[in-house]
Amino acid sequence: MEETPRSVGEASTTNFVAARPSAKTDAVTMRGCGFANLALVGIDREELRGRLAMPEYLRLAMRDCIKRKDSTEIPDHLLLPGGAAAEMAPHAPMVVFINPKSGGRHGPVLKERLQQLMTEEQVFDLTEVKPHEFVRYGLGCLETLALKGDECARECREKMRIMVAGGDGTVGWVLGCLGELHKDGKSHIPPVGVIPLGTGNDLSRSFGWGGSFPFAWRSAMKRTLHRATLGSVSRLDSWKIVVSMPSGEVVDPPYSLKPTIEETALDQALDADGDGDVPPKAKSYEGVFYNYFSIGMDAQVAYGFHHLRNEKPYLAQGPVTNKIIYSSYSCTQGWFCTPCVNNPGLRGLRNIMKIHIKKANCSEWEEINVPKSVRSIVVLNLYNYGSGRHPWGNLRPKYLEKQRGFVEAHCDDGLIEIFGLKQGWHASFVMAQIISAKHIAQAAAIRFELRGGDWKNAFLQMDGEPWKQPMKSDYSTFVEIKKVPFQSLMINGE
Repeated sequence: MEETPRSVGEASTTNFVAARPSAKTDAVTMRGCGFANLALVGIDREELRGRLAMPEYLRLAMRDCIKRKDSTEIPDHLLLPGGAAAEMAPHAPMVVFINPKSGGRHGPVLKERLQQLMTEEQVFDLTEVKPHEFVRYGLGCLETLALKGDECARECREKMRIMVAGGDGTVGWVLGCLGELHKDGKSHIPPVGVIPLGTGNDLSRSFGWGGSFPFAWRSAMKRTLHRATLGSVSRLDSWKIVVSMPSGEVVDPPYSLKPTIEETALDQALDADGDGDVPPKAKSYEGVFYNYFSIGMDAQVAYGFHHLRNEKPYLAQGPVTNKIIYSSYSCTQGWFCTPCVNNPGLRGLRNIMKIHIKKANCSEWEEINVPKSVRSIVVLNLYNYGSGRHPWGNLRPKYLEKQRGFVEAHCDDGLIEIFGLKQGWHASFVMAQIISAKHIAQAAAIRFELRGGDWKNAFLQMDGEPWKQPMKSDYSTFVEIKKVPFQSLMINGE
């Protein structure tokens, strides 16, 4: 998988001539924007604001619709008589979402800085305005005005770009809400760029936005917004996950997993033996992930870290502190040596799991072997994992051909990679990129079957959000992963 995904020629992108240098400019290297031949170019603050800021009447109308949660009717005092011409639209209309809880809690001061560079109404605090509210009512407001003949609103809607200041989970949240536009048959889906505030920031790394919040962040924000107006657009696969468990089970799922409305009958296509593994009724949760899904010891460590951070938020002072705490959990949860009082075989996932996959252009499920030594299984969509590591590795063509027809991995190829981590020492070497992980399969769809017994719970996580999944010895729990039929759009930072 390439570190910078392939650009999409048909995606709507706009390139702009660099601003003229002035006394108020910052010198920036345009290499980060993908323009290697340009030398130092100044970014004028007022000129940047002119590119980004929408006319005031549109900003106020969008805010009003979001507040009222209604985009069908817009008060007359917020309308421009006769609408506005397309020439009034900025070259790169943009909004920014900030998660104030991400990373080192930079949200409040970052929000103030971005409001200075853009406008107050185009910067949204996610604790106050949720992404789906902006999509439904903010973008809906522009669409309503466009239908009334406002060409400026139409231009802003079609050219809209979004920056997300947060971690991978926050970016995924915004992408998921934008996905609703696909379901509604809307065109001109806004592409998304990233201001990395999380711990791992693998989505940010994969699209050239860096892996950490810059130290000199005040000047960096000007350069970041400038790059966001110039960046080309790439596509990103997303994957739908459905967790189906016996009816009556109690589970505390992460925010990104939502319960389905009704109980359903579990698909019995894989219950070929007829041994009663599938309960008559199932309770299901579904969600979407963009980076990875995992089962096993790494999810258990993440679960412990997640609860410690919620109980003692003062410990979460930044990515470095988070990684130190996370590493300490890895050493105490059985990664490096299984306690003698336990049966080591119980730590192997093959004791509780079966895996079935569908390969590309194949409609039949195929069972694959779960390696005996594997204690964590990761399903990876991106090239980056675990703060910029590459566990899948750069595989040689001969190896790809030898391993059951593996192909070079990309984040927009409709395939997802499955690999395993054995124990702490193996995982450490993988993360240090000394060796590759245990390659298991590439698939277009996956189905995990989990069965209890000596194991009462399994630990799962999706894009950094972990949960404890109860398991029954009488019935199986199923986790099914399938590609979402549309792709998300990402702005390249390089």
